Amino acid sequence: MRRTLITTSIIVVLLGASVVAYFYLSSGSPTVTVAPTGSASLPVAGQTAPGTTGAGVSTEPSLAPGAPSAPVSVSARLVQISTGPIVPGESVVDMKAASASSSPDVAVNYIERGSGNVFTYASPAGTLTRINNRTIPGIQSAAWLPGGATAYVRYLSGSDSSTINTYALAATSSSGFFLPQDLADMSVSATGLLTIASGINGSAVSLSRTDGTRSATLFTTPLSSIRASFAGKNQYLVFSKPAATLAGDAFLVDSAGRFSRIAGPLDGLVALASPSGKWVLVSYTQNGAMQMELINAVTGAVLPLPLATIADKCVWAADDSSIYCGIPVNPSASYAYPDDWYQGAAHFSDRIWKIDVVGRYEQLVLDFSQANKGDLDAEALALDPVKSLLVFINKNDGSLWSYSL
Repeated sequence: MRRTLITTSIIVVLLGASVVAYFYLSSGSPTVTVAPTGSASLPVAGQTAPGTTGAGVSTEPSLAPGAPSAPVSVSARLVQISTGPIVPGESVVDMKAASASSSPDVAVNYIERGSGNVFTYASPAGTLTRINNRTIPGIQSAAWLPGGATAYVRYLSGSDSSTINTYALAATSSSGFFLPQDLADMSVSATGLLTIASGINGSAVSLSRTDGTRSATLFTTPLSSIRASFAGKNQYLVFSKPAATLAGDAFLVDSAGRFSRIAGPLDGLVALASPSGKWVLVSYTQNGAMQMELINAVTGAVLPLPLATIADKCVWAADDSSIYCGIPVNPSASYAYPDDWYQGAAHFSDRIWKIDVVGRYEQLVLDFSQANKGDLDAEALALDPVKSLLVFINKNDGSLWSYSL
């Protein structure tokens, strides 16, 4: 018995020494804090969970297991920033203009879908930095302020995931706030937030400051399913949510709430206003085929375009001079556009084209299949103000890419 006790004691001592030695030897190595299982629940407006701020978002430095892969230069101009997936919506900022420094870098801010962590990619330096490590999984979309300081993220909550939450997520701090729940849509500019509340009796569009204060109703409409965005100063673009079998209309609305139809009725109509509001890019379907045209909002003149895609696969240059679009190569006629693309049933193999508005010509910018030996289904295109860097998400896998123009 005594020999057994002695043997047991020796084993316990040796095990204890091993544990101490392990922690001593590994104390200087980097560690990763894994978010606990319970942290997968997203914050809900009006509720405060343990370890969170009053806004309900965790401020603990919890990180998802594994760090993102470093950016990969596929060619001198094409870079895979993230292997993906990321949250649709990213900010591209000219840091030289923003900081009045001599740095030529362009910063790309984005949110990793799995963790909700915020990252910034610097071009042409090629560095990737995590700037906010709050764990907020489940984000569906993000709309960034032009300077990249805040992202207005949207996600679902509730037992049946029927509640839409919109939260202002600061890129580099723990501050933030909720906007009203169940907003149907929103748009962001440097000067304000445009939000839509929809119901069976129609929609109300409101304008507030970027901090969510001083919200006031701009106009109402009996249309219960619309999208709205800024279209220059004191003007807004409104169109009915697109459907392949629904003839939609697009309107310009002034600050007094007066509607002026600029396009429609057209099946599957999607509209994208230029920054100044002078031009509106419109896509639609005709006999099952995608069509695209450019409308002068001042004169009403319509310019049919030889290229066709869904307008949500395009981005305007800041000076209205050009548009960059993901143009599908031989899209299948067996799908209903844009519905099947939004729902993920249809996938495209795109090339990136530039449409020069002033010169009235089209130019091939990137043949992704040749540069990367893979298919590109471009979405969430973004462009820095000086047109030096084009950023886009490959919808096929959610990865983020940049292309130097």
